[in-house]
Amino acid sequence: MLQSNQQYFDHQENSVEELSLQLLLFVDKRSSSQKQVRKIRTYLEKLSSEYFFKLDVIEIEKQPHLVEYLKLVATPALVKISPTPRQTLAGGNLIEQLEKWWPKWQATQEELKVKSSHNLLESTSTHGINQEVNYAEKIQLKDEIFALKQEREGLVAQLRFKDQILAILAHDLRTPLTAASMAVETLELSEQNEQLEAEKRKYLKQRLFKHAKNQFGIMDSMISELLQSSQNVNAKLQINPSSLDLKRLCQEVVAQFDSRLLEKSMIFKKDIPQDIPCVYADEELIRQLISNLLDNAIKYTPERGQISLSVLHRTNQKVHVSISDTGPGIPPETREQIFEDNFRLQRDRDREGYGIGLAMCQQIVCVHHGQIWVESSPENGSCFQFTLLVYK
Repeated sequence: MLQSNQQYFDHQENSVEELSLQLLLFVDKRSSSQKQVRKIRTYLEKLSSEYFFKLDVIEIEKQPHLVEYLKLVATPALVKISPTPRQTLAGGNLIEQLEKWWPKWQATQEELKVKSSHNLLESTSTHGINQEVNYAEKIQLKDEIFALKQEREGLVAQLRFKDQILAILAHDLRTPLTAASMAVETLELSEQNEQLEAEKRKYLKQRLFKHAKNQFGIMDSMISELLQSSQNVNAKLQINPSSLDLKRLCQEVVAQFDSRLLEKSMIFKKDIPQDIPCVYADEELIRQLISNLLDNAIKYTPERGQISLSVLHRTNQKVHVSISDTGPGIPPETREQIFEDNFRLQRDRDREGYGIGLAMCQQIVCVHHGQIWVESSPENGSCFQFTLLVYK
């Protein structure tokens, strides 16, 4: 904003066409200030009968950027912006200062008019009489244009990000959709195979149904995450907490990733004691939280790596969940930033992913009055941890 003000004043001060006396009178709403302003205006009206000048009265509450740019420290203040050099008069003796400087201003104005009379005549014959310009309005207009440009850039960036999300979503959904379709096709073929024994057919059905259900669950979680983030990742989540069996939920979520763990030949370790108490939480949100952290762990861990999930009852009030991997780790300087909306590590810019998952994880934990953090070091893997309240 100040930059646009500077460009504007530079233009006015360097313009040979603006030779008339241009004044800005800055006022505020104080009663004492208003009395002084009336005296100043009366004095200037008397001068206007002898000399031509342009006066704009500006309320500082409506034009704070001008006050900041001109570095005004008191009001009322009178600023001469043309002819150059710019000059500011302020204080309780403003009329006395005007009486001192007015003759000098007029002399400068006359000298400039004599020097540029030829150019002014040519300008008048070519362009006609110059119209008076309201400087305050012009400055405000330039600032509004600048603000609109900034807003436009932000909207373009949002649209670009949404296009990226849609492209990634279309790609990512193919994997679970293909797996679910293959399970259904295999199930259909097994029904047509009359030679297959009834027990084997029943067992195969159960496995295929479970596999298809898990894949559909993965797709549902992906779509839910995108829908929530599109509404605004910083908006308050709707939470419906109740008593939640965390051991059962973890087992269900892990089952959804069986095929991916097998595909990368990963070692999966699970440590969930039988006596883990129920937590007070929203089941669907916690399912999304654990799914997201496991998905990241598998995505960033190389083949034959190790993923671990552990749940501990630390105190009477909290349950502690940890999901660790043997991936590349996270640089120390970015450990806090990874929970910010749309943040992605430099190494991940060309990889699949939305850059919204960890921000959503943090929001889910926060609405459950818990904490989430990461412990990591480059090349030594990462361990994401969060806490939930025990149900009492």
